[in-house]
Amino acid sequence: MTRDLAADRLAKLDRLREHGIDPYPPRVPAATPVTACLDGLDARLGETVRVAGRLAQVRDFGKLRFAPLTDRSGSIQIGFQRDRLPEFWPLRKAVEANDHVVIEGELGRTDKGEPTIWATAVTLASKTLRHAPEKWAGLQDVETRYRQRAVDLYANPEVRETFRLRSRVLRETRAYFDGLDYLEVETPILQPIFGGAMARPFKTHHNALDMPLYLRIAPELYLKRLLVGGLERVYEIGRVFRNEGISTRHNPEFTMLESYEAWADYRDIMARVEGLFGHLCETVFEGRTTFRFRGKDYDLKPPFAKHRYLDLFEQANGGLDWFDAAGVTKRAKELGLKTDGLPADKIAGDVFEATVEDTLEGPVFVHDYPTAISPLSKASPEDPRVAERFELFVAGMELANAFSELNDPVDQEQRFEAQLQHKDDESPSEMDSDYIAALEHGLPPAGGLGIGIDRLLMLLTGNDSIRDIVLFPLLRRLDAGPGEAEGSAQEAPAAPDA
Repeated sequence: MTRDLAADRLAKLDRLREHGIDPYPPRVPAATPVTACLDGLDARLGETVRVAGRLAQVRDFGKLRFAPLTDRSGSIQIGFQRDRLPEFWPLRKAVEANDHVVIEGELGRTDKGEPTIWATAVTLASKTLRHAPEKWAGLQDVETRYRQRAVDLYANPEVRETFRLRSRVLRETRAYFDGLDYLEVETPILQPIFGGAMARPFKTHHNALDMPLYLRIAPELYLKRLLVGGLERVYEIGRVFRNEGISTRHNPEFTMLESYEAWADYRDIMARVEGLFGHLCETVFEGRTTFRFRGKDYDLKPPFAKHRYLDLFEQANGGLDWFDAAGVTKRAKELGLKTDGLPADKIAGDVFEATVEDTLEGPVFVHDYPTAISPLSKASPEDPRVAERFELFVAGMELANAFSELNDPVDQEQRFEAQLQHKDDESPSEMDSDYIAALEHGLPPAGGLGIGIDRLLMLLTGNDSIRDIVLFPLLRRLDAGPGEAEGSAQEAPAAPDA
């Protein structure tokens, strides 16, 4: 074997087999969760129980050994005594830290009061061939933790808890929308025309149909087709893919919640967002509303503050008018931003990002975005230059994007055509005529919402990097070719969010 296996563990594996013990049995006795064994312990001392899990570091005192055992529910100390385990004792050193075992024994306490199962039978369930990392939680090489997530999870209880929390947040997010009579749906991940956001896609090819396909950058256009079809409240939680830079806020694949509600507008969707945050604080965090993130405390109790996009832009840029193309271009050059070949609205959007976004501690709804950078939003009846759109910011980080959906097929077609005139790698290669046709069948007034689940989890768990709340973040391969930084997790610039 070429893998870096511990020679002593291979020797112990052979020894077990020589004694007729299968180190990887096809089945083992059923067991009880550790926490169930601990319930009412003092009234159950002496009761025989059976648990299964992974052993931690073994402490050897000659005729007595101790080792913690951990399962999905918790941990308990196992006591191994020679007199209780006469058949196992000669092979005791072949079963060690990291191994999976089934323990049958009596509930008790040590002289110091430590809850303990005194083993009367030991079944090896899976022999591990690598040593456990020493003081894994103290390692400074976080990239190694990301690459060896399986080890990271079993060595660090707090990491396991982060991903259990992630699961609970997803479950309660579904419960919130289900309770509002939304229907959870699934839409295509492989799409013939990418759309619904401004981002560079991943491209692939379908051999049988001999056609290019794209991994979706957003499910939006398909979800709104469902509203046309009469499914008036829908949501989807799923992966989306954007072929852009990697940073603490960006992973090329990430989890997005998108919801669409007929007979609603962006003000109704603001209320839905506040309701979701309130629901998560109440159900997942038992009423807690204050969360510490990047050294600061954020109170997520609704209602949230609200500020107009154009007002924030003017305040941050000395009264500059967002629609003043010459003035905005000059300001962009002062900030060192790219301007050559870019349309005025793109330059103005970049200036907003550079001067405003990082200052938005929040939670704050930034609303009434310029229509020019909101191609799927309905324009305000009071000022057509402004769209009924908002984004939610916390700690300078965009968490949600929402708007009153554009349902005028003529207007939508014109906006798509304008996008194609300024085509770049982030724009669709052609107009989605099928979506226009769906709008021509009638999309009712509607409000739509997108929330980046991974960023939301960063905030709720206090983790500074998206890699800490994604089980398997994308990293450069360790066998990178010449000229590449092997194993580098160096951050690359990411395109602005759609």
